[in-house]
Amino acid sequence: MENTIKVERAILNLTQDDLAKKIGVSRQTINSIEANRYVPSTVLALKLSEVFKKPVNDFFKLVVTD
Repeated sequence: MENTIKVERAILNLTQDDLAKKIGVSRQTINSIEANRYVPSTVLALKLSEVFKKPVNDFFKLVVTD
């Protein structure tokens, strides 16, 4: 899975801590998501969708490998 969370966050001028507080997670969780070390739950993805005002598919991409 790839994501553009860092870009979306920058567009809204939010720090990792700001975004973390908005969706109820730690700053480290946001850092891990941005670094593709952690795949968020559906609930977290939907919370991000609300913050960014975009569908989840706009900032998360499934990478299929054969």
